[in-house]
Parts: sequence; structure tokens; C-alpha cells
Amino acid sequence: MPVTRRHFLGTTAVAGLTGSLLAQSSAEAPKSKNDNIQIALIGAGGQGMDDTHWALKVPGVRLVAAADVYTGRLTRSREIWGSDLFVTRDYREILARPDIDAVIVATPDHWHDRVSIDAMRADKDVYCEKPMVQRVEHGMPVVEAAKATGRIFQVGSQRVSSIIYRKAQELYRAGALGKLNTVEAWWDRNSSIGAWQYSIPPDASPETVDWDAFLGRAPKRPFEPIRLFRWRNYRDYGTGVAGDLFVHLFSGVHFVTGAMGPTRVYASGGLRYWKDGRDVPDVMMGIFDYPETAAHPAFNLFLRVNFVNGTGEDSGFHFTGDAGTMTIGGNGVGLGKHPRDAEPGYTIGTFPEAVQAEFLKQYREKYPVVRPTSDGMKPASDEQFSAPRGYSDNLDHFTNFFASVRSRQQPVEDATFGLRAAGPALLSNVSYFDGRIVEWDPTAMRVIH
Repeated sequence: MPVTRRHFLGTTAVAGLTGSLLAQSSAEAPKSKNDNIQIALIGAGGQGMDDTHWALKVPGVRLVAAADVYTGRLTRSREIWGSDLFVTRDYREILARPDIDAVIVATPDHWHDRVSIDAMRADKDVYCEKPMVQRVEHGMPVVEAAKATGRIFQVGSQRVSSIIYRKAQELYRAGALGKLNTVEAWWDRNSSIGAWQYSIPPDASPETVDWDAFLGRAPKRPFEPIRLFRWRNYRDYGTGVAGDLFVHLFSGVHFVTGAMGPTRVYASGGLRYWKDGRDVPDVMMGIFDYPETAAHPAFNLFLRVNFVNGTGEDSGFHFTGDAGTMTIGGNGVGLGKHPRDAEPGYTIGTFPEAVQAEFLKQYREKYPVVRPTSDGMKPASDEQFSAPRGYSDNLDHFTNFFASVRSRQQPVEDATFGLRAAGPALLSNVSYFDGRIVEWDPTAMRVIH
């Protein structure tokens, strides 16, 4: 039956301290719905605190610990969540606690794989912020750790839990677009905070920051707080616009279409405005070739991030097929159905009259005249599907994660999905900095060239 906004809303509401622990793991029996799931936050920056805010809105979830290399954030965590909260600058102390069931990993990107693997080997389920890893080669060890330990591992790109993207997926699968041929997606920003100019606390010092712990495997260097509090600006710790924002767009495209990923990656851009010491671009564009599979036709994807767009913050998707277009943006999905012409048309004005007549005779035998609609226009339709006011896919994503923790069923965005989204995003950086096209095998999740 035709999908209406009412139907849409009705159907979519809904090494060290842990050494002794890492030797074995076991899959827990499903928890009672009345049991609290006790969680810990590892990385109490802005994203980590926001994640925790949403996680605690899920019934039966309780925060018992937090870890961060900056003491001030531990103090702030206790101010928000209670003075009895266990806090530490060493995340391994959290993993050594048997009362913690799951952890939120919201560290800088270069720590994602290490902390996640350590946590799973310590029998903790993991909600890991995107991108899943900082380097493509770090991805398969996470996938393998999730399989070997049987722990629940979910990546924090919340659009795969969104009722908006679920509706887009339904429309796509129903053939609303006809044969897909291109997808455009963008995430632009034009503000200091949007461009990662985060505030630096005036008390940041070697006494309040465990600098060596922050650096981890990154190159050693003297204390420089800007690198901690604005870590996204630096390749040593972050993944630039591609890892921060392209990865969300890849997650959305893959969720809607069922695609595993592109086979060719090319990215360009530059550092145009935010020349503040950062070593990553503030403008990036990527072109990606998706092969034909049994699930979808071949199509091309174009992505853009622009921190100097002059219009504020904006993001969205535009899916184009041969029978319609679909736009995801704001709080909903727009569908435009504009059927193709029933006949190809002709250009015969340069032919002799007799040849024109013969052409028209043959043409009309193949394409009889179709009586026009009353307004003389081709039939077309445009529909809009909106989520309820106040809707948040953040809450849905954490609801799904904790449902998996209880049921021991696979999450909506497991490590394999996470790597297939992170892979081409991270390879966009490789293409940009190396100045070359990168070939990727999305099935095996490995670089070919």
C-alpha cells in the first residue's frame, strides 16, 4: 500500500593491571530486564559525556566509573554523576573491576582499538565511538577480538538506529528510486567549535594531565595541551574530517543501500581557512565507486565536508535513481517521484520530408501516442516523512546497544559494519595525503593498492 506520513510514524515508533583478566572470556547468560547494567566511561570529553547522558536515559543502566587523562574531567564527572563515582586516569583500573558490564570508549581515535580490545578481553561489552579505528590496519584485530571473546561490540554512528534512516532504507528496498545511480552526501560547518576549536582549560599542566598516557603509541613530544584538547586537528591522534564526518555519511549510505563499500577511493581538498597549526584539511571532497552486487546496482558516491561554507552547519544525503530521488536532511526523508519519459523523442528536422515521414511512421508503431494528463504534465509526486518532534537517534542507538547486552544478540552496528564504514573514510585520508586513488576490497576489508 502507499506509504503515508501517518503510516511512517505508526510503524517506526519504537598489558598491566588487566593481565590476569585477559587470559579468558565467556559469554554471559542474558541479564534479567530488572537487572542494572553497570557501565563505565573511558574518555570523559565532550563526546564521552554526551554519550553517557544518552546511555543513562535507557532504563536499567547505571554509571559506576569514569576514566580520563585530565583530572579536571574526573572532577566534573563526579559533579555530574555523584561523588561516589569511581574515577581514575588509568583505564585499566576500570577493566579490572568485575562489577562493570560494559564500557563507552570515547577516547581520541588513536586509542580506540587498544582500549576496545583490552575491554573485550576483560569480559566487557563495548560501545566504541566512530571511527572504529584510526588506521585501516587496526580494524581486523578489533573484528577478530569481538568474534573470539563473544562480547557485544557496537560502533557509535547512531544513524543506523534512526527511524529516519530506517524509513529511507524501506523506501530504497521497495524500489521507490528505481535503479540507483548516484549518491551525494555532505556535512558542512562554519563555526569555531564545529571546526574543533575546543576550549583549553586554564589548569592544564603536567600535574593535571597524564601526558604519556594520552600520547600512547603516538610520537613522543613535550607537553602541549592544545594537542590533547584539540586532538582532532592532528594526524597523530585523530582522523581529520574523513574520520570525524565522512564515516557518518558512509554509515548512512551503507545502512540505506545495504552496500559493503566502494572499491575505489579518491579524495581531494585542502587547508583553506583554519591555519591554526592543524595538519589536516578543513575542506575535503571524495569520489567513491561502488560495484554492482546482487543487493544493489553500481553507483557513485560523492562526499563533501567544508568547514568554511559560509552558511552555518548543514548535512544531508541525496539519492538519485532513474525513477525518483530521495533526500535525507533535517528531521526527515523527502521522496520525489518523477517518471522518465514514456518515449525517447526524436530529432529529425535535418532529414528530407519523405525520410521524416517514414521515420515517424516507424516511430509511432513502436511508441503509440499516449493521451496526456488533464494538466498536460507528466504524473509526478513528492512526499515527506518526518520524525516526531524531539526525536533522538542517540537514544535509540544506546537502547539498541543495551538490548544486545541483555540478549547477547548481535548489535545494529557491529565491528564488521564499523570497519566497512571506517575503511573508505580512513582511505580518503590516504588518498588525500598520498595524492592517489586507493583500491579497497570491501568484502575482505583490506587495501588492494
